[in-house]
Amino acid sequence: MNIKTDQFKSAEIREDKIISMPSGMPGFLECKRFVIIEREEMWPFYIFQCMDDKDLSFFIMNPFLFKPDYEVNLDQAIKEMKWLTDDHKDIKIHVIVNTTAGIPEKITANLLGPLLINIRNNEAVQLVLHNSPYSHKHPIFAETGPEKMPDVNNKKAANE
Repeated sequence: MNIKTDQFKSAEIREDKIISMPSGMPGFLECKRFVIIEREEMWPFYIFQCMDDKDLSFFIMNPFLFKPDYEVNLDQAIKEMKWLTDDHKDIKIHVIVNTTAGIPEKITANLLGPLLINIRNNEAVQLVLHNSPYSHKHPIFAETGPEKMPDVNNKKAANE
């Protein structure tokens, strides 16, 4: 399947890569189908592209690259989503990133709204964490600095 997006003129999407969000995204409840678009030149960022609205997409990334001690209660989400897994390795955690062109120090991540993706059934949910020490505008280079972001050659290890 081919999709035309704002980010890219077009992208080839395999049907088995479409991620269902049964509850939609907070603020975009009608949007229930997404896909992760990976571009080598954009790593460690990915595009979380809505398949229901070509104009809607989010930058996402693995929060453990910049916040190794980040914690999310996966058991509660697994129970609420009725996901038939007790293996946390089946759940990939991403966070939505707000970028500022040309100013890496101003890139922030929403640690209060992690995106959980069940890789066994291609379903996802965006949690809203309450009573959390995290911020919705956590500077991703606060602890590492832009020069310390993991090397693109170490991408596979960073995503495990």
